[in-house]
Amino acid sequence: MQTVLYDSSFEGFFTAVFEIYEYKIKDPDIQQQGAAPVSLFGGQHTVHTDIAKATRVIKKLEEKLSADAFANIYRVLLSEQPGMENVLFRYIQYALQATQSIETDYSHPDVLWIQQVVRKMGREKHRMEAFIRFLKTKDGLFYATVEPDFNVLPLIRKHFEDRYADQRWLIYDTRRKYGLYYDLHSVTEVTIDFAATLNDKASLRTLHDEQEDLYQSLWRTYFGSTNIQARRNMKLHIQHMPRRYWKYLTEKLPG
Repeated sequence: MQTVLYDSSFEGFFTAVFEIYEYKIKDPDIQQQGAAPVSLFGGQHTVHTDIAKATRVIKKLEEKLSADAFANIYRVLLSEQPGMENVLFRYIQYALQATQSIETDYSHPDVLWIQQVVRKMGREKHRMEAFIRFLKTKDGLFYATVEPDFNVLPLIRKHFEDRYADQRWLIYDTRRKYGLYYDLHSVTEVTIDFAATLNDKASLRTLHDEQEDLYQSLWRTYFGSTNIQARRNMKLHIQHMPRRYWKYLTEKLPG
């Protein structure tokens, strides 16, 4: 087995696929740089991202896969699942060798695994779009903090860009230490180190707009008034709104 190291980028992964074929690497183990343990056995191949090589692989896959199936490769890479690169490589091998579509061949373990991960990503994307709550700062910025299981910020980008096109906003992933910032013109990825501020509730309150506490109180009142106690079903409620999201929901925070 030979370890193939890449820089964790989308293009870097496809460069790795190209070079596995180019150098005829047998039994490759694709790993992100810095994440792979040093192997006492077998060699190591370091990939330097090459857009031309990546593009050749991408174009070939676009001929073999539907647009949605190709997009699933991107979704799986965002999932950060252990061993995902090797599953994707076997999937790509299968697709390139096949004479017909392999996208719904769920008897193949790698096709099934990818479909299962994509479904999980879809659920997380939907929940982020539904559960994100913005807070308004004194300078008119609406910000939200999230901690999704998967790296779904790139997948929810268009939803919030379309829906909140008339206001500046920032969605910050506290687990991955980066966010999406919209300046009324375009969305950019930003890296911010303000973990200490996020943990200091008193400091956060000094940044809030003067009316923010009132808005939060009104929202909690509305939420409470629509919550009919006689019909309360916590099991179903948690199924649709898992507890891990509650710490970022205005209606779940103490007044």
